[in-house]
Amino acid sequence: MKQTTLSAGSFDRYSKMTRRAAFLADMDRVVPWAALCTLIEPVYPKAGNGRPPIGLERMLRIYFLQNWFNLSDPAVEEALYDSLSMREFVGIDLGREAAPDETTVCKFRHLLETNGNPP
Repeated sequence: MKQTTLSAGSFDRYSKMTRRAAFLADMDRVVPWAALCTLIEPVYPKAGNGRPPIGLERMLRIYFLQNWFNLSDPAVEEALYDSLSMREFVGIDLGREAAPDETTVCKFRHLLETNGNPP
């Protein structure tokens, strides 16, 4: 089990599951992430000479967030910094790493578009 950093920990005394958080929990449970990643993995960049690629499932989850919430590439980057429920859905802990930038998100979207219909 991963230990959360202070940025992901909550000091709130009162909290409530929002509709967004409930929706994302449902989608986390019902979307066949492993099967979708298996379909995309053959065309996804492999680690090599450049910067290592961001995890495929993480990028796929960001892609789904864009579609579900009608977010542009810059808007999804900003939403990941702004929304704890979205960060938790994608698996980003800002105490350890930054959210993928809009260019990375754009390149992933184009990868899906050029290699067949996106999921």
